[in-house]
Amino acid sequence: MAELFDKQAAIYSDSRPTYPAEWYKMLADLTPHHSLAWDVGTGNGQAALGVAEHYKQVIATDTSEPQLKHATPHPRIRYLHTPPSLSDDDLANLIAPGNNDSSLDLITVAQAVHWFDLPRFYSLANRLLRKPGGILAVWGYNDIAVTPAFDAAAKKFHDTTLPYWNSKIDLIFDGYKSLPFPFENVGLGSEGNPVALDIPKELSFEGYLKMVRSWSAVVTAKERGVDLLPEDTVRKLEAAWGGARLVRSVAYKGFMLAGKVKVCS
Repeated sequence: MAELFDKQAAIYSDSRPTYPAEWYKMLADLTPHHSLAWDVGTGNGQAALGVAEHYKQVIATDTSEPQLKHATPHPRIRYLHTPPSLSDDDLANLIAPGNNDSSLDLITVAQAVHWFDLPRFYSLANRLLRKPGGILAVWGYNDIAVTPAFDAAAKKFHDTTLPYWNSKIDLIFDGYKSLPFPFENVGLGSEGNPVALDIPKELSFEGYLKMVRSWSAVVTAKERGVDLLPEDTVRKLEAAWGGARLVRSVAYKGFMLAGKVKVCS
């Protein structure tokens, strides 16, 4: 699915919310060791940077080379391009050379796990996570809460995008409630019951436009000759926002599932 994000890699890196620092501390507090973490589907490295505040080394991987070109360098992060053609053994050797089984303290996936081959990914996570103590955490966000007037206008616009989304995005639309998650509960959501976590952000109208222009559905529609953001639509959204110059305190509606490898009794 990397091709869905290759074309908008630059705008994606400049338009998405920053995950709260306390999320990473919360996850780090769950792992007894802080040696090695893997951020999967890292994109521009946003989550990897937060993880690196708590772990000695972070391996940040993505199938999209254009996304990785916009990743922020960090001395404790190693960015790696991992094409889907890599075997599980090759991928494991890239992440933890020489000692790849039961070696990861934390695996994170931010706004990406819904695109994965889930049985394959979960099998690899079970193999690579430290036992006991290793944690897998996946999270995402969908709605943005601004004001009742703007939220209504945004929903009307969002409805026009629905025919252009890949079907896998339905997992994001329902807040990961239908995402399979066969891991042991650690108090941060469980299969069918993700924990709700707001993501606060100061956002301008231009920032909002950048975000929606980075949506894969908007890009797909444009490639099919359909402009989902014509001038009239932008004007209506701007008026509901309160003007182009207004910066608002908003909340992205986030959700998370975290767990550890289930031990067979």
